[in-house]
Amino acid sequence: MKLSFTLPQLITSAFIFSLLTIGSCSKEKSSGNDQEQQDASLTSAQSDSQGEMAFNEVFDDAMGVNNDVGMAGTGIFGRGESTDDYNRLDSLPPCATVTIVHASTSTFFPVRIIIDFGTAGCIRPADGHSRKGKIIIDYSNRLTLPGAAATITFDNFYVDDTKIEGTATITNTSSSNSTPPSRQFTVDVTNGKLSTADGNYVEWNSHKTITQTQGLSTLLYPKDDVFQIEGSANGRAQKGNLLVAWQSTITSPLIKNFECRWIVQGTVKVVRASTSANTSWTGLLDYGNGNCDNQATVTINGVTHQITLH
Repeated sequence: MKLSFTLPQLITSAFIFSLLTIGSCSKEKSSGNDQEQQDASLTSAQSDSQGEMAFNEVFDDAMGVNNDVGMAGTGIFGRGESTDDYNRLDSLPPCATVTIVHASTSTFFPVRIIIDFGTAGCIRPADGHSRKGKIIIDYSNRLTLPGAAATITFDNFYVDDTKIEGTATITNTSSSNSTPPSRQFTVDVTNGKLSTADGNYVEWNSHKTITQTQGLSTLLYPKDDVFQIEGSANGRAQKGNLLVAWQSTITSPLIKNFECRWIVQGTVKVVRASTSANTSWTGLLDYGNGNCDNQATVTINGVTHQITLH
C-alpha cells in the first residue's frame, strides 16, 4: 500500500517528532544533572566539615600547650585524668619537640611557641595520626584572659597525607566583669587550605564565635569544658574533575568539648555558590546527637548520606 502525505501533514508530523525527541533528550539530561548536583552538594558539605575539623583541632592545640599560655592538656597535648596532668608536655610523642621563644627577656609575653613534628612523620598513639612539619603560635597573652590573642601559622605541616596551610587567629572576647565568669572566643581562619598530593584540595575561610557553656567553675581543668560554636564560612574544593564553591552557616550551634576530638552535635546549612539559597540541593550537615564519634550525616534533596569525620 502506498502512503501519501500533504505538505501540512508532513510539517505537523515533523513538529510532533521533534517535540518527542526534545522531551526525551531533556529527560536524560535532567537525570545526569541531578547526579552532578548531588555530587557537587555532597562534596561541598564534606569539604566544609573537613575545614571545620582541621581548624577545630588547631584551636585545641593552641589552647593546650601549657598553663602559661592557655589550659594545658587539650588537643595534641593529651587529656589527663587529674589537674596535675594538665601542666605537662609529656603526652606528646618523643618525636615532637616544643620550642618557646620570648620576644623580650624582661616579660613573658609576647611569646612564640613552635611545635615541631620533624620531617619523617611523627605518630601520636592517642589518635593514630602521623604529623610532620611545624605549628607556629604567637601569643599576646594567656588565652584564658579577656583581650588575649593567638595567631597560628604552619610550616610545611601535614596530618597524614594532608597539608594544612593558612592563618588562624584566636581572640578572647570574654567579659572581664561577668559574674559568674564567662569565656568566649572568636576564631578567624584566613586562606585556610587542606591539600593532598593527588591535586585535590579544600580552601576555607571562616568566622566563628566559641562560647563556653559548661565547666566554668573549674577554669584550670578543661576535661569538663563544653563549648558551642556559631558563625559562618565559605570555601572552594577540587575533587577530581569537580570544582565547587560554597557558603555555610551554622543553623544549630555546634557542640565541642575538650574530651572529644570531634564535633559531637549541631547542624550546618551548606549552599553552593552557583545556586540560590532556597534550592533543594542545599546540604544540611548534621554532626549527631552528642555522642563522641567520627560520624555525621549530610541530607541533600531528601537523601541522607553518612560521612566520616577526619
